[in-house]
Amino acid sequence: MDIYTIIFLALAVFIFLRLRSVLGQRTGNERPPFDRTAARNALGGAQDNNVVTMPGKVIDQAPLAPTAEPTAPADRWKELAEPGTALAQGLDAIVEKDSSFDPRHFLSGARGAYEMIVLAFANGDRRALRDLLSSDVYDSFDAAIREREKNEQKTETRFVSIDKAELVGAELRDRNAQLTVRFVSQMISATRDKAGNIVDGSADTVADITDIWTFARDTSSRDPNWKLVGTGSAN
Repeated sequence: MDIYTIIFLALAVFIFLRLRSVLGQRTGNERPPFDRTAARNALGGAQDNNVVTMPGKVIDQAPLAPTAEPTAPADRWKELAEPGTALAQGLDAIVEKDSSFDPRHFLSGARGAYEMIVLAFANGDRRALRDLLSSDVYDSFDAAIREREKNEQKTETRFVSIDKAELVGAELRDRNAQLTVRFVSQMISATRDKAGNIVDGSADTVADITDIWTFARDTSSRDPNWKLVGTGSAN
């Protein structure tokens, strides 16, 4: 090995050691990681809320905002449930397991889910229903849609209003929270055969509808969404 080779090797080692002493050190001027949420909010984009906006997002509630003073037990579920009732006790049990649970946010999302599910069923939108329903309820809805398709019938449904969405039941079974909601609405619905003749309902009559639906969620799951697990009607 000649003298020039030795000199070049020594120089290369020296440069490598200098670079290693500099690379990887923080100077305090590094750019922070890109925050997609902050950027979206700064641009005025939509923020997460508690109303269903697309299939797959059923009923999601934001964590309870911190308050200066804790709510007195007697007023905790004011306008939702009377103190000491089974409904109030059920809500207490659910929030004990899931501190982020807020029934008011839940009801806001439930209204959106109710309308979405009714319209998806009328349109035979199985893709939307699969994300919104439990497997048992989905099978029931799917069977009704298949029967309608077999008879070459189509259903037209239009909401006039959702007048009320109120909690009528709350229960915690192990880790599974269940909330039952009474929906009072007005809608126009008609089913037509392949010739366009109405075989059920009316195309111009507003009907008063009362549905009683139960939603459930595993409180130990990281998924914040609720799914429809039971349906009933007071009509």
